[in-house]
Amino acid sequence: MGKLTPSTLRIGRRYRANRLDGPYDAVIIGSGIGGLTTAALLSDLGWKTCVLEQHYTAGGYTHSYDRNGYEWDVGVHYIGDVGARTRTRMMFDYLSGGELKWAPMDAEYDRFYVGDRTFSAIAGKQQFRENLVKRFPAEAQAIDSYMRLLDKVGRSLPAYTMSKLLKPWQRLLAWPYLKLKVSPLLFRNTYEVLSELTNDPDLIAVLCGQWGDMGLPPRQSAFMVHAMIARHYLYGGFYPTGGSWRIAETIIPKIQKTGGEVFTYARVNRILTTGKNVTGVEMADGHQIECNCVISSAGVSNTFEKLLPADAVANAGYDQLLKTVKPSMAHLGVYIGINQTAEQLELPKTNFWIYPDNDFDGAVEKFLDDPQAPFPVVYISFPSAKDPDYANRRPGTATIEIVAPAPFAWFEKWQDTIWGKRGDDYDRFKEQLGERLMQYVYEKLPQLNGKVDYYEVSTPLSTDYFCAYQKGELYGLDHDSMRLRQTWLGPRTRFNGLWLTGQDVLTCGVTGAMMAGLLTTSAIIGFRKSAGLLDRIFGDSNQENNP
Repeated sequence: MGKLTPSTLRIGRRYRANRLDGPYDAVIIGSGIGGLTTAALLSDLGWKTCVLEQHYTAGGYTHSYDRNGYEWDVGVHYIGDVGARTRTRMMFDYLSGGELKWAPMDAEYDRFYVGDRTFSAIAGKQQFRENLVKRFPAEAQAIDSYMRLLDKVGRSLPAYTMSKLLKPWQRLLAWPYLKLKVSPLLFRNTYEVLSELTNDPDLIAVLCGQWGDMGLPPRQSAFMVHAMIARHYLYGGFYPTGGSWRIAETIIPKIQKTGGEVFTYARVNRILTTGKNVTGVEMADGHQIECNCVISSAGVSNTFEKLLPADAVANAGYDQLLKTVKPSMAHLGVYIGINQTAEQLELPKTNFWIYPDNDFDGAVEKFLDDPQAPFPVVYISFPSAKDPDYANRRPGTATIEIVAPAPFAWFEKWQDTIWGKRGDDYDRFKEQLGERLMQYVYEKLPQLNGKVDYYEVSTPLSTDYFCAYQKGELYGLDHDSMRLRQTWLGPRTRFNGLWLTGQDVLTCGVTGAMMAGLLTTSAIIGFRKSAGLLDRIFGDSNQENNP
C-alpha cells in the first residue's frame, strides 16, 4: 500500500458550496458507518446521495488519525464475526466491493485482569466453552445454560429487528407474532439473568468482561446487548488490514459511482422543514441544499435537540420521547507511539481488560463518587500488532491505545473553550489522567518502561469536537432495557422525509450501526425492493454461517 502521508488519512472531499452537484436524491448527515452504509446502499440502487461530515475526515468512529509519525484508530479496536461467510462479513464485502480485508487476532482475543486473577476469552464456540469449563469446572452446567441463552437471543433478534421496520399500524397488527418471537429475555437485566445461572462472582465477571464494548456494567445493561456482543466475538476478533480508515475508503467509491459524494468540513446548521415536511438542510456557511429526503446519522440527541426547530420537535412529541433515553458513558483515550516494532516489543494481538475486582457495578459507583478511585475498567489495544500492514506504512514503530471511562461533568467547565487552546489547567488535568492510565500499561508490559516516545490524551471534549457527541459519549444512547423498548427509536420519524440511521437506531458498535444502515435503507425503499437488495447482499444465505 505504500507509505502514508498525513493527508492520506483524510478521507472524503472538502466541502465548498460550489462543489455540490445537485439535485440529490438523499442528503445524509454524518459519515459514520451507519451514514456511509445507507448512502452506499441507496447509491447502489441508483440514488445520487450527498454525505455531509463536519470532521476533516470521513468515517465517524471508524476514522484513523496520525501524529508524529504514528497512526491510531479511534473506535475500531476489533470486529467479530468476519472470519467466515457470515452476514456481517457479507455486508462488509458488499459495501467495500471485496476490497476490505481482515486480519485475525490471537486465539486469546480478550484477556481479563480481574483484581489479581487473569482470565481469557478464546476464539471458537466450543473452545470458548471448554476454556470456561476448565477455569470453572464446578460451573459446567451454568456455562452450558449460558451458551443456550446466547442462542435463544440470536433466534429472537430477526423479529426484534423487523419490528424496527414497521409503521405503527403494522406493528399493531404484527404484535401477536412479535410477542411470540421476541423473547422477554432480551429486555431483562444482564446481572439478574446471569445470577440465576450461577452464584460464582468470578464467572459472572468473566462472562461480562466485555461490558466496556457497550459502556454499561451488568447491573445496568440489557441482556440482549450483552448477548449480541458475546455472540459477535465467539469466533474471535479481527482487525481491518491497512487500518480502520480503510473502511470508509473502500465504501466511498460506491457512493461516488452514481454521482454522489462524501464531503468533509461540511457542518450542517439545521434541517429545513415546512410543517412536518423536510425540505433540505442549511449548512454552516448559510448555503441551503434542497432535498425532500434527509437521513440523519448524527445521533438522536443531535437530530432533535440541535438540528430541528424546537417548536416542531415539541409538536411531534420528541421533547417527551427524549426523556426516555440518556447518553452513554463518556471516555478518555490515550494514544501511544514507540520507536520499535510490535515484534521487538513483544506486543500481543490480544486486548487487555483491566478491572480492580469482580464487582463491576460497585467499581463504577466508587469511581463516580471518588475520581481518585481506581478506574472501573481500563481497555488496552495494540493496533500495530493486529494490523499486518502497519509495518509497511509506519516502519520501525508501534502503537498502543488505552480507553477508560470519564464522566463528562469533569470537563464541563472547559466546554466552551477552543480545541487545542483550552488552557494550562485543562492540559495539566489531562496529563494527570494520562499518567494514571500509563501506569496500567507499564504494570502489564514492564518491558515498555523508558521506551515510550510519544503519547497524547483525548477527553470527552475531543469526542464532542471531532465526532459531535455532545456529552462525549462513545456508544450514542445508553443500552439499557428502557432504551431497547422504545418503539420510536428506528429509521422512521414523525417528519415526512426525515430518517434516522446509525447506532441509535439499532445497537452500538460498528456492526450495529452498519446493520442500522441496511435497516434504514430497507425502510426508505419498502419491503418489495428490499427483498431484491437483501438477495444481492446475502444471496440465498438465510442464516449466519459460522465455522
